[in-house]
Amino acid sequence: MNRKLFVLICLLVCVSALTISQVNSVAKVSTRAAQGRTITGTVVGISGRYAGRSSPFRLIVNRYTTPEEIQQLTSAMQSGQDELLKTLSHMDAGRISISNNVGVTANAIIRTQQENGTKLTILYQRNINFYELRYGTRSEDYKFGYAEMFFNRAGRGEGTFIPAAKVRLRDGNTWEVEDFGVFPARLMGLQVRGGSREG
Repeated sequence: MNRKLFVLICLLVCVSALTISQVNSVAKVSTRAAQGRTITGTVVGISGRYAGRSSPFRLIVNRYTTPEEIQQLTSAMQSGQDELLKTLSHMDAGRISISNNVGVTANAIIRTQQENGTKLTILYQRNINFYELRYGTRSEDYKFGYAEMFFNRAGRGEGTFIPAAKVRLRDGNTWEVEDFGVFPARLMGLQVRGGSREG
């Protein structure tokens, strides 16, 4: 199987549940309440070369992204990936790391209230490595990292993690996430520390 065919087979579209109507229901949690909140767990690969491998996961929350900022991101999506990246790069909501490294800025951390708990959506500008830049690999076009986490009222949860993604607008009101890979990784054993226990 040649590399080009493998890449085409590996593309999977995952549709986020975050719609414009939900922007208005973003939980009103103060910056002060979010400060010092840390979420830890394990990221587990589902397929590809990382299948079955696990690494520590950590998200430090400094604040939650405001409804106004979410609208800015949604508007930027209408102009393409570069405009979205430009808008996102001016935001800073926390820090996300895998495998106990320093990690990268978690540009947007969106908190929405669910019937039985809380959902967090994380969107950030990922680091593109030298190999991708040097050889112009297709993954270079996947400029974002993306995660969704669901927490119960006790502050425990699970979710999905996409380390290389495209994010665009579908039907004018839904964030659509395209994963460069076979399946998103799983986030397991998530726990919230600091602040209130609810995610």
